Amino acid sequence: MAELTIRYFAAAAEAAGREDEVIEPTLAASLTTVGAVRAHLIDRYGAAMARVLANGSFLVDGVVSRDDSRPVGRSIDVLPPFAGG
Repeated sequence: MAELTIRYFAAAAEAAGREDEVIEPTLAASLTTVGAVRAHLIDRYGAAMARVLANGSFLVDGVVSRDDSRPVGRSIDVLPPFAGG
Protein backbone atom coordinates (compact mmCIF):
# COMPACT_ATOMS: atom_id res chain seq x y z
CA MET A 1 0.00 0.00 0.00
CA ALA A 2 1.06 3.58 -0.58
CA GLU A 3 1.19 6.27 2.05
CA LEU A 4 -2.05 7.25 3.79
CA THR A 5 -2.83 10.95 4.19
CA ILE A 6 -5.02 11.86 7.16
CA ARG A 7 -6.49 15.36 7.41
CA TYR A 8 -7.97 16.68 10.66
CA PHE A 9 -10.57 19.41 11.04
CA ALA A 10 -11.60 21.62 13.99
CA ALA A 11 -11.69 19.61 17.26
CA ALA A 12 -10.01 16.65 15.54
CA ALA A 13 -7.08 18.91 14.59
CA GLU A 14 -6.88 20.15 18.18
CA ALA A 15 -6.85 16.58 19.51
CA ALA A 16 -4.12 15.55 17.05
CA GLY A 17 -2.12 18.76 17.43
CA ARG A 18 -1.89 19.04 13.65
CA GLU A 19 -4.01 19.57 10.56
CA ASP A 20 -2.69 16.60 8.60
CA GLU A 21 -0.15 13.83 8.55
CA VAL A 22 1.17 11.22 6.16
CA ILE A 23 1.37 7.64 7.41
CA GLU A 24 4.28 5.72 5.94
CA PRO A 25 3.48 2.70 3.75
CA THR A 26 4.44 0.01 6.26
CA LEU A 27 1.94 1.26 8.86
CA ALA A 28 -0.59 2.34 6.21
CA ALA A 29 -0.80 -1.27 5.03
CA SER A 30 -2.53 -2.15 8.31
CA LEU A 31 -4.93 0.82 8.20
CA THR A 32 -7.24 -0.46 5.48
CA THR A 33 -10.62 0.26 7.10
CA VAL A 34 -12.27 3.14 8.95
CA GLY A 35 -12.24 0.99 12.10
CA ALA A 36 -8.49 0.39 11.86
CA VAL A 37 -7.86 4.11 11.36
CA ARG A 38 -10.18 4.93 14.30
CA ALA A 39 -8.32 2.50 16.60
CA HIS A 40 -4.94 3.84 15.47
CA LEU A 41 -5.94 7.45 16.12
CA ILE A 42 -7.31 6.71 19.57
CA ASP A 43 -4.16 4.75 20.43
CA ARG A 44 -1.94 7.54 19.12
CA TYR A 45 -3.79 10.61 20.42
CA GLY A 46 -5.65 9.24 23.44
CA ALA A 47 -8.77 10.42 25.23
CA ALA A 48 -9.09 13.75 23.40
CA MET A 49 -9.31 11.98 20.03
CA ALA A 50 -11.60 9.30 21.47
CA ARG A 51 -14.06 12.04 22.51
CA VAL A 52 -14.00 13.55 19.02
CA LEU A 53 -14.47 10.20 17.30
CA ALA A 54 -17.28 9.11 19.62
CA ASN A 55 -19.64 11.39 17.66
CA GLY A 56 -17.50 12.44 14.73
CA SER A 57 -17.16 10.83 11.32
CA PHE A 58 -14.74 10.20 8.49
CA LEU A 59 -14.80 11.41 4.91
CA VAL A 60 -13.73 8.58 2.60
CA ASP A 61 -13.74 9.15 -1.16
CA GLY A 62 -16.06 12.13 -0.70
CA VAL A 63 -18.59 10.16 1.35
CA VAL A 64 -19.18 10.70 5.08
CA SER A 65 -18.88 7.40 6.92
CA ARG A 66 -19.10 6.01 10.44
CA ASP A 67 -18.96 2.43 9.16
CA ASP A 68 -15.90 0.76 10.68
CA SER A 69 -15.82 -1.82 7.86
CA ARG A 70 -15.61 0.78 5.08
CA PRO A 71 -12.35 0.44 3.12
CA VAL A 72 -9.92 3.36 3.16
CA GLY A 73 -8.00 4.50 0.09
CA ARG A 74 -5.01 6.83 0.03
CA SER A 75 -6.61 9.58 2.11
CA ILE A 76 -9.18 10.05 4.85
CA ASP A 77 -10.52 13.15 6.60
CA VAL A 78 -11.40 13.16 10.29
CA LEU A 79 -14.50 15.26 10.92
CA PRO A 80 -15.64 16.33 14.38
CA PRO A 81 -19.31 16.36 15.28
CA PHE A 82 -21.04 19.38 13.78
CA ALA A 83 -23.66 21.46 15.53
CA GLY A 84 -26.94 21.71 13.68
CA GLY A 85 -29.53 24.34 13.89
